[in-house]
Amino acid sequence: MVLIKCRKPCIIVDADACPVKQEIIACASRFGVQVMMVASYAHRIAPTEGVQIIQVDASDQAADLYIANHMMRGDIIITQDFGVAALALAKGAIALSFRGQQYTEDNIDYLLASRHELSRARRGGARTKGPRAMSAQDREIFLHHLTKILQEQQENRPC
Repeated sequence: MVLIKCRKPCIIVDADACPVKQEIIACASRFGVQVMMVASYAHRIAPTEGVQIIQVDASDQAADLYIANHMMRGDIIITQDFGVAALALAKGAIALSFRGQQYTEDNIDYLLASRHELSRARRGGARTKGPRAMSAQDREIFLHHLTKILQEQQENRPC
């Protein structure tokens, strides 16, 4: 007889510029889900119960590499980085933006191509706009989508 240990999903957050940390912590707490915040040493994150804080060096991709190397199938990855989201999808994880957009196989190629085109334009001297400021409605939408994902995982969990 083989016993299969069932692992609850973990929420892994690309925390350097994450504006919805408190929403993630509150929602994860309600569902009893562990949170891992990954940030460079340049960003101070206050210790919180149920949250593992991982500090990485300040190099450009250190947090992304840590996340990519530690995510597993079923985890929820919260990031604005389309590359990290693509890796999450390839590993069978769920990827969600800070505004609640779920990255999927249907939209990730378009998002990566758009990022590439904007990067080319900036290298060519064009000026591009950054994202608009987070609103209370954006936070609500994010919280709604994260709650829905956690509810679905809880309902469909085999053990």
